[in-house]
Amino acid sequence: MLFNSLTFLIFSICVFGLFWLIPKWPHKKWLLLIASYLFYAAWNPPYILLLFLSTTADWWLARLIGNTENSTRRRALLFCSLTTNLIVLGYFKYGNFLLENFNRLLAPLGLMHTPPQFDIVLPIGISFYTFASLSYTIDVYRKQIRHDWRLVDYALFVSFFPHLMAGPIVRASCLLPQIENPKLPTQNQVGWGLAFVCMGLFVKVVLADAIFAPVVDEIYAAPSHYGAFDAWAGLFSFSGQIYYDFSGYSLCAIGLALCFGFSFPDNFHHPYAAKGFSDFWRRWHISLSTWLRDYLYIPMGGNRYGEFRTIGNLLITMLIGGLWHGASWMFVLWGGLHGVYLFIERLLKKMLGNAAVPIAGEGRLIEIITFIVITVTWIPFRAETPNEAIAIAKALMNTTIPPVPDIQHMIAVVAMLATLRWHIALRNTRLEDIVAGRGLFAQVAIMSTCLIGLFLCSGNDPRSFIYFQF
Repeated sequence: MLFNSLTFLIFSICVFGLFWLIPKWPHKKWLLLIASYLFYAAWNPPYILLLFLSTTADWWLARLIGNTENSTRRRALLFCSLTTNLIVLGYFKYGNFLLENFNRLLAPLGLMHTPPQFDIVLPIGISFYTFASLSYTIDVYRKQIRHDWRLVDYALFVSFFPHLMAGPIVRASCLLPQIENPKLPTQNQVGWGLAFVCMGLFVKVVLADAIFAPVVDEIYAAPSHYGAFDAWAGLFSFSGQIYYDFSGYSLCAIGLALCFGFSFPDNFHHPYAAKGFSDFWRRWHISLSTWLRDYLYIPMGGNRYGEFRTIGNLLITMLIGGLWHGASWMFVLWGGLHGVYLFIERLLKKMLGNAAVPIAGEGRLIEIITFIVITVTWIPFRAETPNEAIAIAKALMNTTIPPVPDIQHMIAVVAMLATLRWHIALRNTRLEDIVAGRGLFAQVAIMSTCLIGLFLCSGNDPRSFIYFQF
């Protein structure tokens, strides 16, 4: 059930109507919980059992952790939660990947192993709800959050349908108190929520799917047929596609939650205006980058134990962050490259101090360099094989093939350059501040443009959100 589908529109209207008709808060919570499980069952009904068992196990283990002061027992219970979640995630997401690589290791030794074929279907959203649930048991262990929440409240926190499939990775400390306390959304919250949903669908359907995605699919399907200009058009287009696809989903999720009175944290903040790679990760997929920082990088030691240890922690964190996106060495390479960039940036700042970021506030050189490097680094993220990535890289430097006179390529390049200009100009401004700062006429014009764009681009089979596969 995609956000950009008629089925989801009908589903949302029904749930929202019943939410207002039901008088008592406990009953409203049960409505949202049942609706969330129905929403998840629309993808693959048997996997609601996996979601329920994962939820119940972590809720129960967290209560046991909170009810004991014995440090050894607390660590054992936390270890049980971590291993259970990671084994389930590893089986469904990385089982086939591990078997394939095990066979490759055996092949040079002359050992041929033919494992049984497992038809493993990846449960949608498993990476997101696993990380959300893990953060709860870890926070209970750290005594940063209570352990005595009701099961219905905790189950709703994990499964709440706006963020269930692709985030943001909302933490228990943010959402559980909102679920526990009775509330009704204000008229202002509903208005902003609908506006966010409308804008999120617009950037997904119109920008990501209609403008950028066709160019990306065309170039990546046969990169050797294109010269440098068209290859760069494909690269710029994927930068636009993945940003508008995922930020569009996040906007829809934030807006839908707001319609029911819940506040989610921002997940993007003009990432292509980043002044360096650490700044990029403060702006891109914020809920994941902060999760990796708080539950992986800092517990490993962060930057507290010398430069060599810090570099190792950075690389491990980014490699795991890459692998989180999918069972492929291409994702590991993508994460590893970002780890190397963070290391080089850290080294330059240590050696040169403020001189490492010259004219950062004037010539915009740092933002442009960062954007270009990030755009090139999307190649292993989008390419399915190393050969495809190499072919794209070669095409970027191929000046022997003349540009294809394709108006869609030109539109995509102009749209991406406009996006870059937009991000740089408004790098420290929030979206709601931009919209709220306009007059009523401008706000109506923005919403009307979004609705007209959605109408004009509707009719085709809706594309799934890219991050659903993670």
